[in-house]
Amino acid sequence: MSITRRTALLSVAAALVTMGLKFSAFLLTGSVGLLSDAAESSVNLVAALIAFTALTIADRPPDDDHTYGHDKAEYFSSGAEGTLILIAAAVILYTAINRILHPVPLENLGVGIVIALVASGINLAVSRIMMRVARQEDSIALEADANHLMTDVWTSVGVVAAVGLVAVTGWQILDPLIAIAVAIQIIVMGIRLIKRSMLGLMDTTLPHDEVIVITQAIAHACGEETPYHALRTRKSGSRRFVDFHLLLPGKTSVQESHDLVMKIEGEIEQQLAHTYVTIHVEPKEDHASWDGQAVGGLSSPSAAGS
Repeated sequence: MSITRRTALLSVAAALVTMGLKFSAFLLTGSVGLLSDAAESSVNLVAALIAFTALTIADRPPDDDHTYGHDKAEYFSSGAEGTLILIAAAVILYTAINRILHPVPLENLGVGIVIALVASGINLAVSRIMMRVARQEDSIALEADANHLMTDVWTSVGVVAAVGLVAVTGWQILDPLIAIAVAIQIIVMGIRLIKRSMLGLMDTTLPHDEVIVITQAIAHACGEETPYHALRTRKSGSRRFVDFHLLLPGKTSVQESHDLVMKIEGEIEQQLAHTYVTIHVEPKEDHASWDGQAVGGLSSPSAAGS
């Protein structure tokens, strides 16, 4: 089993434990703030299960029906998690507004606060582990789950602070107001996850700094004056795909072209992990080779010196 899947299972276990703790805190106190926190932990559990499933699919090797692999399954995980977060936020808002209209006194606040803090400590530790693995393996599914857990930590801190203020001041209204604030915050997070998932599924180009790495690697491998065009990039899960047309003198042998292409691929893959490069070689003396805007080297066939 891959390290990403093992880490996702850790997230599942943490979600089960923290969900149980937070619902216990809610039952003891009657706080809708703590209920909102528990509801988000329920989303954590479902999201962790979805992430584990997506990572299991993404780990499958390419096959006849998926020659580019199954990495995009991670984007479905991120999108599903964002949707679940929005549903949880709607439930929290409904419960909080109902509590404003029909106030209920809170009980056992001290015990509830301690339980919530223990659950937050578990989420904090698991989130840091997940983020480290996500960056190491470049996994959007794990990164989304880690960010979700970290947000859960901060919202838990806010809820605990509010419940503490209720215990000190007796202002019961603070409890549902904080629940509403938590709901608004996780709505923002849910929208971000859905947007990122959509961008991945739409084959958005790589970030600008990574494109610069690619263009510099090409220039370093074959010289500043070697023309190329039709540079395209995209990302699928943790894998990056790069392709472009490289214009070389027509007299260049197949072996020489191959050696240069291998050098370019090596330069790019050395700096960007999990990158797959496809290079189409064309004779620069042929005007038909200049069928796309040059993004590097020379910029017109007349400048090629043909």
